[in-house]
Order: sequence, then structure tokens, then C-alpha cells
Amino acid sequence: MDFLSVFLLLLLVFLFLQQFITRRRNLPPSPPSVPIIGHLHLLQRPIHQNFHNIAAKYGPIFTLRFGSRLALIVSSLQLAEECFTKNDVVFANRPRLLIGKYLGYNFTTISTTPYGDLWRNLRRLTSMEVFSTARLNAALSIRKDEIRRLLVKLHSESFAKVELKSMFSELSFNVVMRVVTGKRYFGEEVSNETEAREFRELMDEISRHGGASNWINFMPILKWIGFGEYEKSLAKLTKRADKFMQKLVEYRRNQTGFEIEKQSTLLDRLLELQASEPEYYSDEIIKGVVLVLLRAGVDSTSVTMEWAMTQLLNNPEVISKAKAEIDTKIGRDRLVDESDLANLHYLQAIIYETFRLHPAAPMLLTHYSSDDCTVAGYDIPRGTMLMVNAWAIHRDPKLWDDPMSFRPERFLGAGNELLSNKLVPFGMGRRACPGETMAQRLIGLSLGLLIQCYEWKNVGYQKVDMTEGGGITIQKVQPLETMCRALPIMDKVLSNGLD
Repeated sequence: MDFLSVFLLLLLVFLFLQQFITRRRNLPPSPPSVPIIGHLHLLQRPIHQNFHNIAAKYGPIFTLRFGSRLALIVSSLQLAEECFTKNDVVFANRPRLLIGKYLGYNFTTISTTPYGDLWRNLRRLTSMEVFSTARLNAALSIRKDEIRRLLVKLHSESFAKVELKSMFSELSFNVVMRVVTGKRYFGEEVSNETEAREFRELMDEISRHGGASNWINFMPILKWIGFGEYEKSLAKLTKRADKFMQKLVEYRRNQTGFEIEKQSTLLDRLLELQASEPEYYSDEIIKGVVLVLLRAGVDSTSVTMEWAMTQLLNNPEVISKAKAEIDTKIGRDRLVDESDLANLHYLQAIIYETFRLHPAAPMLLTHYSSDDCTVAGYDIPRGTMLMVNAWAIHRDPKLWDDPMSFRPERFLGAGNELLSNKLVPFGMGRRACPGETMAQRLIGLSLGLLIQCYEWKNVGYQKVDMTEGGGITIQKVQPLETMCRALPIMDKVLSNGLD
């Protein structure tokens, strides 16, 4: 008997014994599994829809076994809150997936590192240097400048066809890039578009490689029997991404050297910290911080804006109501400003409803239990992956009336504003995404001005296609194309900008 046969036999015995022990525990329900692979065959994209279908049969809490690893799938807000309140520290870790090893700089980024001192330090750093109120206010001029450029790029006196996916991606990319590095990439006056397109392709590839859907994450032996292409592809992708990140670091380092008079960007601050603590703030740590911010900030914002405009085009009465609110509260003589967003309740409701139906990350980033715990009275052993289906929670008929319909009005009226607390698009617990306020500001001001400055209609008579794609973010399969025509107030943008 050769080595491979012996190994497979031992693996089969191990898995049999593990499943026998598991059955003696009080675990949540689980579908029938396949020997050795367990439920790996159920990792079919879009995963959030597939898991939603399983939950319809087995309930809002169930387990799957991916090879030898146990996964807890939660599709209920109440159960998710239990995981991230009573058991928040237990579930504050991340599983060691291949994407964390490669693109997470060996599990040292804020999204992949274990819960501990490194994570706390990175979280504190990004919260203070990027997402604090002072930093967000200081970056307002950047957001307004990039939105103005988008509005000007769309300008047409008569209805013209535009493709919004790439425009929203450029907007969010430039905003995050300027905050992090002080550098623009898209636009007529810059010469970095080739480099920027390369990075956008990298982001698309990273999204396709992301998540926990590849079998080799749970059965490493597969790479020895002809299934190692995923890891090889990740390694090549990592080299390309690292090269791009190193260029950004060197660009800012050459701009500032170590005699930094004013820390105007996150990279400036990181390089200052590197100068004082080089053993801690290595180039790898710095590149990991920047890569995570670009990945999270660009994709989530642009995807949400594309889905919001898709819903507005398919529900023209919603655009009319939003336009009427802006005309009433802002008037037709001045442009919407970021300070107006708190008073534009219907616009905010549109954003909430978009978050509800189209959470950018439909399956929240996977957590990992560091100790035994209980959830809903079930025993959850140490080393269990926790996967929360935000997409399913946002469609739960126990929480939402008419959950499949796009109805911003559900967030209006006395008491209804509390419905926003049932939304989890940015995660929950201590490892929730810290960029929620930044995303809401950029999305709110962009949508407000797009509605105020342009008239919109579909390209044809059909509604916009709503088919979802796979990946970490909930991309539209068909990029959004629409028709728009400038309204008279656009003259103010052309003459005076947004100030």
C-alpha cells in the first residue's frame, strides 16, 4: 500500500472518529454530509443564497463540516447578537485561511490577525488616523472634490448613456487613495490611470479569491494530488499586490523622507511611527494596513452606490420623493452639503434600505471561536468557524414587513428609525468594520447630489437586471448602465464647484 493510500485511510478513520465524537455533543442541526469532505460540496456561490436555502430547511442556526473543520452558520439577528455580546471575545478571532497567509501578510493585517495586542494597536491606529470625527471632517474637501469631478464627468445637456459601475469605483478609489497616500489615480490631469486599472484588476481578483469557499483551505492534502492551482494563483496575486503597495510606500517615503513636518495622510503617520519604532512598524505592517483600507473602502462603497442607483432606477417614484425632499429642505438655489444629510430623512432611508437588501459583504467576515461556548443552548466547541449571513438576516420576515420589496418608507415615522439597529452590513461586535461613518458620509453626499443635479431614466423599457454575482462583495453581474441629463442646478457645480 503506497503512502497516499495509507494517508487517506488514516484521514478517513480520523474523520469517522471525529464525527462520532461530534454526534455525542449537543450541536445545532446539520444536513447529511459526505465522507471525508463533509459539506464542502455545499460551498456554492453565491454562498449567502445557498446558505439561506439551507436555513429554510434546518433553521436559523446549523452546522456544516468542511473537511475536519466545523462551521456554525447563523441567519438570525437574535442569534448573531448572542454570538457578539455574550460570546464576543470568544468569537473575536479569525480562521487561518490561505488568503490571510498570503494577502494578509501572514495574518498581520487588521482583518486577519488574531485577537490580541497587534489587532488592538492596528484598530486604535486606524480609528484615530482615518475614521475619527476630526479626520473625517478634515477629509471633507477630498470627498467634495471627487464628487464634483464625478458630476462634471456625467455632464450632458441631453440624455446620454453612462456606465456607473466604473465611475463609482473611481470615485471611491480616489477618495480612499487620497486619504491614505495623498495621491489621485483617475482623472484627466493625472498620469496614473494605467497603474490604477492594474490595481482595480487586482481588487477584482482578490474579491474572487476571497472568502472561505475554496476546498484547499480545509483539505491541504488536495494540493499534493493536483488541486494546488488556487494557492499558486494566490501566491502570484500576492506578489503583484505587494509590488503595488511597496510603490505607494516608496512614493510617500520619497515625498516626505523622515523629516515629516505635517502628517497629512495615513502613510505619513505610519512612516513617522516607523521612524520611531522600526522593529514594530515594518513595511509589511504598513502595506497590510493600506491594502485592507483600500480593499474595504473601495469595494464596499462603490458596490453600495451601484445597488442604490439600480433600485432608484427600478423604482422611479423613490427618486421623485427624494428629489421633492431635497427641493423642500434644501431648495433649488444651493447644493446639498454633507451637513444637510442629517435632515434628509428620506435620503437616509434609501441608504438604509440599500444596506438592507444589498449588504456589501452578504456573509460577514468569518470569525473563529477561541474557546468552548454555547449559542441558543447548543454546544459550540473551540475552533469553530462562525459565518453570519447578513443577507438572510436582512430578508427575515420576522424582522421586516414585505422583506423582498425596496421600501425606504419602512425607516420613516415614529419608532421606525429604530429599524436601522437591525441592520448589520458592517458587522457586529468588537471586530465590526470601523469605516461605517466614512462610508455613510460619502454615499449620502454622492447620492444626494446625483439626485439633485441629474434626471435619470433606464436605457430601455426593461427594468435594470438585479442578478447578483459571487465573491466577498455582492457585485452586480451586469454593470449598471443608465441615461442621465443635467438639471439647471448643475450650472452651480460647473461654475463654483461644491463650495
